[in-house]
Amino acid sequence: MEKEFSVQIGDKPMVFRTGKLAKQANGAVMASQGDMCVLTTACISDTARTGIDFFPLLVDFEERYYSAGKIPGGFIKREGRPTESAILSSRVIDRSIRSLFDHSMRNDVHVVATVMSVDQVYPPSVLAINGASAALSISGIPWGGPVGAVRVGLIDGRLAVNPTEEQMLSSKLDLLVAGHDDGVTMVESGAEEVSEELLVDALELAQGEIKKLIALFRRMKEEAGQPEIEIPSPATFPEIDAWIKDNLDAEVNAAVRIHEKKPRYEKIDRIKKRAKEHFAELFPSSGDYIFAFVEERVKDIMRSIIVNEGVRVDGRGMDQLREIGCELGVLPRVHGSALFTRGETQALAVTTLGMIGEDDQVLDGIKLDEPAKRFILHYNFPPYSVGEVRAMRGPGRREIGHGALAERALRYVIPAESDFPYVIRVVSDILESNGSSSQASICGGSLSMMNAGVPLRKHVAGVAMGLIKEGEKVRVLTDIQGLEDHYGDMDFKVAGTRDGVTALQMDNKAGGITREILSSALAQAKAARLAILDKMEAGISSPSGLSANAPRVLQTTIDPEKIKDVIGPGGKVIRGITQKTGVKINVEDSGDVSISGPTQEQVNEALTIIRGLTKNLEAGEVYLGTVTRLMAFGVFVECLPGKEGLLHLSEVSTHRIPKSEDVFKPGDKVLIMVKEIDDMGRVNLTRRRLILDEAKVSEMGFAHCMPDERERENLIESVADNAPPRMDRDRGPQPRDRGGDRGGRDHRSYGGGRPPRRD
Repeated sequence: MEKEFSVQIGDKPMVFRTGKLAKQANGAVMASQGDMCVLTTACISDTARTGIDFFPLLVDFEERYYSAGKIPGGFIKREGRPTESAILSSRVIDRSIRSLFDHSMRNDVHVVATVMSVDQVYPPSVLAINGASAALSISGIPWGGPVGAVRVGLIDGRLAVNPTEEQMLSSKLDLLVAGHDDGVTMVESGAEEVSEELLVDALELAQGEIKKLIALFRRMKEEAGQPEIEIPSPATFPEIDAWIKDNLDAEVNAAVRIHEKKPRYEKIDRIKKRAKEHFAELFPSSGDYIFAFVEERVKDIMRSIIVNEGVRVDGRGMDQLREIGCELGVLPRVHGSALFTRGETQALAVTTLGMIGEDDQVLDGIKLDEPAKRFILHYNFPPYSVGEVRAMRGPGRREIGHGALAERALRYVIPAESDFPYVIRVVSDILESNGSSSQASICGGSLSMMNAGVPLRKHVAGVAMGLIKEGEKVRVLTDIQGLEDHYGDMDFKVAGTRDGVTALQMDNKAGGITREILSSALAQAKAARLAILDKMEAGISSPSGLSANAPRVLQTTIDPEKIKDVIGPGGKVIRGITQKTGVKINVEDSGDVSISGPTQEQVNEALTIIRGLTKNLEAGEVYLGTVTRLMAFGVFVECLPGKEGLLHLSEVSTHRIPKSEDVFKPGDKVLIMVKEIDDMGRVNLTRRRLILDEAKVSEMGFAHCMPDERERENLIESVADNAPPRMDRDRGPQPRDRGGDRGGRDHRSYGGGRPPRRD
């Protein structure tokens, strides 16, 4: 029997229905808010997996294109691999619930959130987290939930819970928070330089709304929940535990205090092998258990040293950064590059500039009218960065998540398209890793873009904070390394400028995090961020000039009615421009035109042609034209691409010119002025007026294009000397008429007609 539960969160209630759909799953809930509907299911395997040392939780976020009334693009016409948005949504669900499972459980748990209806008003990810919590709560699967999730925005200076997508367009904060009664479990945030105090206020506001959801899920469990499934406790070996504590704790203690990562792990591996060899005869199949228990001792001893002695594994103080190095321009042919090193973590960030409309990323998902991305950051984590050997495939969820975090941190300082008309792609390759590689990508990306000449508003730096909490004893750690991240209670990443936070990500396993702890962690992170920014600004404080290897991009706007003149029939004209100049051209329906080419000269040439195609000839303007046809009464001159005018023999010179072929040949360059454009649109040209108007000659205002210096001198000389305007100086002396200008009449029949009478 279907049951319905609801709670008011934001402007519209969240509604959760169960008992009708997907009844074979352990738990299934249809969550909705407005017309947004997400079906979430939770299933658990009957038996535990062996040979693994982690809890096998899998979360999938499935986008159905029908939910938005769309059909997938491409030839296959069905949903394929998950979009980046879907992967990020699956990650926030996973991070919200994972820490609440018993870490010793080895039964597979699968949570699937399927987006079935999208109203473009609320984001499906918030509903999916709550749906997953509701499905787990009624499934009988043992876990420490429930959790709730809300989104917080900063609109017109006020914090708002679960605002609509339209409202979020003007928000300076996008904060997604998940948590339980004791505190926050997951935070994902992007912001426009907000203060640390405001973030704490937003987290407190979210926690109050989350408690409403948790109360609802507990009621769902009571009224519609399944009996809790009995999961056998894992086997224990008290003899092994006691022997390792008595005989190996001293060695573990010494290993934990080794400052360098690789020697530390080598020492721990030797301890594991020694324990396994000791129990090889008595417990021959207990190798996995021994290894896991040694890891548990490493965790306990490391935490005890930090909490009780105030000493970290690499000898630093609680608020001390590792040594930082910033190198710029490390690769010779790329547009911009930087190598950012912090301790044993090293990120090589490379910036590439491209053309808008050609290189930007078109997004195809369930969100309607989503604009293309002109700033992209990709994060790569090859196995050699941690000394491992494994096959390299496409990016995993971790790589996509870390890249999205770094991209979010830097997005706010990217210049507007009108100020910098480029697509910007940053690739961060992690060459060495011992914690905080996503934050190193933020620092390296900022340096790399400055090196490429991107006019960033400010530098952005990031730092990962940690927390060790044992009872009432709390230690906040600055710039955590791998071991502190793995065995700590909180991974708290904060990125921003000198003036505020631009990105925040937190995963908490410690239970209750008070306002005092959050404020202390954010204050400590700010001090570290400012110290990192000092180092970065010492390397480069303002953008370098645009890299010589970067393409040159120009943007212009033409009359939309003239687009057809630039494109031409079947694209013939625009293909001709690109083939002639070697550039890329993108024309938008609005009339915005982007031109990208290897050199400024190529871009300028293409721009000149496009302006010529879209510009109207105007009386009184001077053009450098090309002779196209010779007639008995004059010559036709192409002043602009596709736009010709008649230069009558009487307008060639102050001297009489008997025949056009005496002076011109097709292809000659001739400096002319538009004399008039008649009512029928016919263009009459003159050169004689340039000869008579010395001021016009001296100004040489070329409306179409500027010849090179030598050609310019020849043209000026020919006009000033009243000479025939032939550009081919190798043809020898040409006949000049010695008589006065008794030139003919102005004949307007361009296609033929009676030539001017000769006296």
